[in-house]
Formats: sequence, structure tokens, C-alpha cells
Amino acid sequence: MSQKKVIRAPNEAAIKNAEIPEVRTRSTPPMLLSLGLHLVALVAIFMTIQSVPKGSGDAPDRPIGIAMVHRLPDRDTYQEVQPTPDSKTDQDASTTAAAAAAAAPPADLSPPIDLTGILSAMESTPAPLSGSGIAGDTQLDGDSVGEGSGSKPIGKLGTETTAKVFGVSGTGSRFVYVFDRSDSMNGYGGRPLQRAKTELIRSLKSLSEHQKFQIIFYNENVKPFQPSGMALTMVEGTESNIERAERYVNSIRAFGGTKHKGALLMALRLSPDVIFFLTDAHIPRLSKLEMLTIADRAQRSGTTIHTIEFGNKPAPDPGTFLRELAEMNEGQYQYVDVNQFQQSLPNQ
Repeated sequence: MSQKKVIRAPNEAAIKNAEIPEVRTRSTPPMLLSLGLHLVALVAIFMTIQSVPKGSGDAPDRPIGIAMVHRLPDRDTYQEVQPTPDSKTDQDASTTAAAAAAAAPPADLSPPIDLTGILSAMESTPAPLSGSGIAGDTQLDGDSVGEGSGSKPIGKLGTETTAKVFGVSGTGSRFVYVFDRSDSMNGYGGRPLQRAKTELIRSLKSLSEHQKFQIIFYNENVKPFQPSGMALTMVEGTESNIERAERYVNSIRAFGGTKHKGALLMALRLSPDVIFFLTDAHIPRLSKLEMLTIADRAQRSGTTIHTIEFGNKPAPDPGTFLRELAEMNEGQYQYVDVNQFQQSLPNQ
């Protein structure tokens, strides 16, 4: 007889008391989720910026051309000026105004002198005796123009003498001639430059081996007298050096614009007794600060600065800076009307 196995269902109380194991699921940490979202946003912003077009759109930028006019006493010259891409408008204006349009430089132009080494302080030398010449004393007729007094003392190097330039006289033993060679000196058939050369050579011949001299011609750059490539220095007034200086003076040609300051500072670097400063350019004028700087260095080196101005009118402009420069440096001022220069030049 077979037996049946009876399976009893658990009662409700047993089910309730039975422990059901807890099933846990892993979830993404909130910090990682936030980092991922921010990374996606940054990539989207970067791609948007890269796609933005640059520049001015379809219309290309067009260069601007500038033409400058340089008014000379008897003619006008023109020059195209190309502005640099990164220059400001006011910088372009000041640069183009200073670089007055002029004739092209000759092929044999020497490189400009580096003025970085100009001394910050001058060595003191004895102040020269004041000359007796007075502006306006000399008549500009024929051979009487500014002939030097030419005393040639006998003695050691450094003996004083008196030299003249267009009637302005200076006494000392160390002379520097600073002469303008800008393009405006080519006016009136080149007579201003040629007459300046003639007067300069006359003055040099009034010196002797007991004095020293230096010649500085300038436009935008400076060109001192350096025989045989020697360093910038004062030159003894021997007969051979005067002959070399005469050949140098006759070789000078005029071109370019005008910058006075560098030439005067170079002259003061030599601590001369006397500077003869000749120019036909009352514009551009030296600024007040530049003249004060020059006067301070001239005072420390015991230098007198005489000024000679070429002009095309019977009398100078009342506000010329050249008169003020001479007064600030115990010098004399002379105005020369270039209309008085004759076509035929003496001793040429």
C-alpha cells in the first residue's frame, strides 16, 4: 500500500519571519557625471569659437597711400610715404613730418654714425674768450664774405686763435664746424651749399698746427671728417690735414631732411671751445627741452655755440630758434640772405 507525501505550504507567519537577501545595484557617482557634462559643454564652446570668421568679412582691407610735400625756397618736392602696419596714426604723422621728402641719397653714402655712445657727462675745459664779431657787421659782397682773421701764434699745441664764419668770430684752440647738408641747401642753383663750403675752407685755413678742428656735415644723419677711417676725434690743423679737410668739404653733396640734435650732441662730445652751427632750416626747430639739454652740456664743457642762419628774406623771422640757441650758449647769431649770393663764386 503506497504512502502519499503531503507537502504543507509554509504558513504566513513563517514567510514574514524569513529573511530575504538584499539585491544591490551599482550607480554612476554624481561627480563623474557632472565632470562629463562640463567637458562636453567646453568642447562645444571651443568648436563654436573656431568656426567664427575673422577679419572684416568679405570686404578685404585696403592700404592707404600718403604723399608728403616738402616746400623748398624755390621749388616743391613730393615723396610717397608707406605707413607701417602696426604704427599708430599720430606716430605716422610725426615720423613723416620729421622725414621731410628729399632727393635720393648718392650711391657712395657712408653708413650713419651710431650716436648711442654720446657721453652723458662732459669733461670740463677752459671757457673760450668771447670774440669781437657782431652779427650784421660783415657786408656780404664779393670776397669780403666772412674772411677769417687768420692769426697763427707760435707755441705749444693749444694756443688760442680767432676764427670767423660769415662774420661771426670765435676764440679758442678747439673748433667744430657743424654744417647743414640737407636738400634745401641745393636751392638757388646750389649756391647756399657752395658758399657754405667756401666759407668753411676759408675758416680752416686761418688755423695752424697749434689748434685742432673737426667738421660735421648733417642731414637726417651725421657725417664727420674722419681721414683714413680714423676714429671720431679732433684733428690737428697741420697743412696736410687742412688739405685733406678741403678735399672732404668739396666732396659733400646735399640731400635728405634735417635733424639738428644729433649733430650738435656729437660736436659737444668733443668738448670744443667753439662750435660754428650753420643751417638754412629754422623748421624743424629744436624743442625747448632739446635746447636745454644742449645748453647744459655746452656749459659743462665750456663750449660757446655761434649760429648762422641762411634765409631767402631780407631779415630773419622774429621767433627763430637759432637766435635763442646762440643766446643760451654765450654765442653770436648771424642771418645771411642767400639772395645776395652771386652766381659766380670766388676761389672755385
